[in-house]
Amino acid sequence: MPENSFDVVISGAGPNGLMLACELALAGVRPIVLEKLSEPSAEPKANGLVGQVIRLLDMRGLYHEFGGAPGAPQPMPGYLFSGMPVSFAEVANNPMYALLIPQPKLVRLLEKRARQLGIEIRWGHELTDLVQQDGSVTVTVTGPDRQYDLTTTYLVAADGGKSFVRKHTGIEFPGSTNASKLVRMAHVSLPEELRTGDGGIMIPGLGRLPFGHNRLERGMFIFAELEHGRPLIATMEFDGDPVPEDTPMTLDELRASVQRVLGVDLPIAPPTGSGPHALRRTEGQNTRLAERYRDGNVFLLGDSAHVHSAMGGPGLNLGLQDAANLGWKLAAQVNGWAPPELLDTYHCERYPVGERVMMHSLSQLALMAPGPEVTALREFMGELLKAPENAAHIAHLLAGTDIRYDIGDPHPLSGRMVPELPIETEGRQTRVTDLLREARPVLLVLADDTGFADIAEPWRDRVDTVVATSPDAPADALLIRPDGYIAWAASTAGQPDADRLVSALTRWFGAPLTA
Repeated sequence: MPENSFDVVISGAGPNGLMLACELALAGVRPIVLEKLSEPSAEPKANGLVGQVIRLLDMRGLYHEFGGAPGAPQPMPGYLFSGMPVSFAEVANNPMYALLIPQPKLVRLLEKRARQLGIEIRWGHELTDLVQQDGSVTVTVTGPDRQYDLTTTYLVAADGGKSFVRKHTGIEFPGSTNASKLVRMAHVSLPEELRTGDGGIMIPGLGRLPFGHNRLERGMFIFAELEHGRPLIATMEFDGDPVPEDTPMTLDELRASVQRVLGVDLPIAPPTGSGPHALRRTEGQNTRLAERYRDGNVFLLGDSAHVHSAMGGPGLNLGLQDAANLGWKLAAQVNGWAPPELLDTYHCERYPVGERVMMHSLSQLALMAPGPEVTALREFMGELLKAPENAAHIAHLLAGTDIRYDIGDPHPLSGRMVPELPIETEGRQTRVTDLLREARPVLLVLADDTGFADIAEPWRDRVDTVVATSPDAPADALLIRPDGYIAWAASTAGQPDADRLVSALTRWFGAPLTA
């Protein structure tokens, strides 16, 4: 391939762009990543990961490396919906997982992994123009000392909510803007005696407020101390006076906002330590979803495809799973075995998940608004959330497991992420997630004399067959895609199951090898 030609160019070296690059590299495709920033951003943004993305990281062997506890990830006993506690104690197969990790640290770890996989990341190189031709894209890049062109078969926009690529490609970004919302946020120092020992804060003259989002009649107050000595405080006010855009954010401005929301003063002091420290103001809230995730050979990923409130922490769960969904499909196309229309399934599968996030993030934001009507609604919602069936609905909604991909197979497991499963294969104990370290498709045979392994033999160059046993086997066999989703499952070993297996192998992994 010529020096300035690449199979895949990724615009943006945030978590989603780096995750995609790593997924491609695992499949033997070496993309180039362009990032206009001169180095990884130290700006505090997301504070952790929630949902099924934790299991995705576990499949790639990253869960423990990123700070997860020993053993398999364990689901959370409960969570918050618009600041209201929801217990998952009675939720069967609880899908809600969490991992506290500041976004700058996540980016550093993903960059390290990308480097280890041989991926070139060009910091300080900004994509400034693009032209689509038939079957390729030419991009213009402005670097620190020169401007140059690259040719790529595929371009992926991971360049954020204000995506240049999305705008230049002409993909519409419909949605809504709540112009009345004003958020102020900063790392601060607080007197030690205000910490409650359980993640909450004792507000003098008001009482204890728990970790996370707290709704009051005059706005929202957020308290989070992920690292001791670095508490983060934020407020959200509705219908406040607008602040001129060029006015610098100050700690005094935050103090005044806290006083308005809480009705009492809070002894806030400047943060200590080397930082980086947050100190910012955000006016308005966009909730928008791209009308399509693909335009020719250009794809949208993460915030370039969807922006929403951070309420509930859905952003990285959504974006990183976008990356896992797109990565293996792009690699299949580059490697020459992708079946027809495989790349179109990226939009078909991920767009509905984005719609669900738009819905629940807007719902949670609405439930934070001031007023007696909302207070009454929250009381009613609190009663509903105590019912186990409603708690289960919320758990699957927030985890992203309430959507079943239209996989083309009728088995109840098909279209779902593979469950956590202990297995024994070749005399060793392991877990099903360990089979997905290399991001290759896996046919997992869990019963004797099925004949399924022989059926998959003509796909041996791209599908790994593993024969195993498990005390918790949910089916006789599972065909698992690289992103961890089940493409086919069988609970018997009859001819209809065999025919469905051939259909699934062909639909997702292309034509079989010829003899």
